[in-house]
Amino acid sequence: MAEACMLAIDLAKRSFQVCATDRTGSVLYNRTMSRAKLEQLLSEQDPCIVAMEACATSHFWGRHAQALGHEVRLIPPIYVKPFVKRQKNDAADAAAIAEAALRPNMHYVAVKSAEHQARAVAYRTHQCFVGQRTQVINALRGHLAEFGLVFAQGLPHLKDIRVAIEDEAVVLPEGVREVARLYLEHIETLSARIDDLSLRLREAMKVNAEMRRLCTVPGVGPVTAGAIMAFAPDLRTFASGRNFAAWLGLVPRQRSTGGKAKLGSMSKMGQSDIRKLLVVGAMSRIRWIVRKGVLPDNWLGRLMARKPRMVVAVALANKMARIIWAMMTREENYRLA
Repeated sequence: MAEACMLAIDLAKRSFQVCATDRTGSVLYNRTMSRAKLEQLLSEQDPCIVAMEACATSHFWGRHAQALGHEVRLIPPIYVKPFVKRQKNDAADAAAIAEAALRPNMHYVAVKSAEHQARAVAYRTHQCFVGQRTQVINALRGHLAEFGLVFAQGLPHLKDIRVAIEDEAVVLPEGVREVARLYLEHIETLSARIDDLSLRLREAMKVNAEMRRLCTVPGVGPVTAGAIMAFAPDLRTFASGRNFAAWLGLVPRQRSTGGKAKLGSMSKMGQSDIRKLLVVGAMSRIRWIVRKGVLPDNWLGRLMARKPRMVVAVALANKMARIIWAMMTREENYRLA
């Protein structure tokens, strides 16, 4: 049998589909393997190309394969999909990965280090706890609304709920008061965990020069800086600031044909965590300008005078992404024009 030049792996938790090809791209075998068999194959196989779809576990296997001397190619799933032939199954997926990895102009995802992924875990945990706290608060508000107690949304109004629960003049069954106190205790626990994770992000900013540089951009705080450090690859891999903004999904969707440029709404096809935080940061800057009552004499002020606020926020987030790319590639802090 010819020597395998590429191993295309369709990843899973316990069952893996491996499609091996030779130098001409012909399939040598396409079989299912267990986790132990895959580890044995990678250790016994001579250095070759290991191709996988970029997913949650692909970076672990990428680091494992690189340590054994293999060349790792992580392909975005959207680029593999056109090569799937007819039926959708593991064998067809592995063959499609092998076909996509042979394309000369294919774009690949950089393998993340364990430290890089650890930063992502810390950020995702912070966001998970924030979402859980919001869910618990809304559940408590919903239960109290059944007894005629309606409270405004948001964490700042939680004190009104505490006052109402402890007020004996408020008509409320004692069982409901006890359950409401359990909700409040859980919210306090989540808030303590969120504050602890936020403190860790701020402490990391003090010792990390790149995070300190990112925080010099108006609208970028420790959480946004931590998300950029956790989810974005080395920004030098992008040829321009627009490419980085496109990777975040902050550029218009194109429907151009016949030499006529037709641009639609924001594509939203990129990294959603960083994009969301940049839009939120941009909106905070816009609200600060609105509170001042005077529009600045620059492109932002002129845009705010004629466009809806959310449109302006997306445009500002796009510009912030380009500024971040320029700062990080040139290793410069933010400075006013």
